[in-house]
Amino acid sequence: MQRVLSLPPNAPRSKSGKWLQQLAMLILKVGGWKMVGQWPDVPKMVMIAAPHSSGWDAVWGMAVKAAMGVDIVFIGKAELFWGPLGWILRKFGGRPVDRSAPGDIIDQIASQIRNSEKMWFVLAPEGTRKKVANWKSGFWKIAKRADVPVCCVWFHYPDKTIGVDQLITLSDSFENDMKRIREIYQPYVGKNRKIN
Repeated sequence: MQRVLSLPPNAPRSKSGKWLQQLAMLILKVGGWKMVGQWPDVPKMVMIAAPHSSGWDAVWGMAVKAAMGVDIVFIGKAELFWGPLGWILRKFGGRPVDRSAPGDIIDQIASQIRNSEKMWFVLAPEGTRKKVANWKSGFWKIAKRADVPVCCVWFHYPDKTIGVDQLITLSDSFENDMKRIREIYQPYVGKNRKIN
């Protein structure tokens, strides 16, 4: 059984050691998790991961990231980045943000992507683990301002699978893009719920 997907040539690589990759593979094996799909061979993209209904999503996502040796950047609320947890989050690609000024965050991340040779950036479009009727538009704005595609990644807890789905080139219509993207996620079930 393939636990993780192989990385294409243009994927950003992390500098983590083999011991961390082996530990992460062991965690995935013990947890029974696997991946399906294929990573797109692009140096820059915004990835969205859903449904996001549990803190366990981050555990399995970071295990996959470490096992593949891929450098994926994510943001988290600044309150999480203290002490040993803050060190671990930074080590795994986390960057703390002050969520009181979301427009600033969008411009900062888009600028970082534009100015990087390679950068895969991931976030949960729901913006919370709670059930929401509408997804936040931040991922769409970041991808548009950085002029990069969006890769759809999903969690499906019933069979412990993380899937890499379509790479979407965005249009000029958030509503039309969201309709297409939400349809991709309809079959998948998170730890605590499905997508609305």
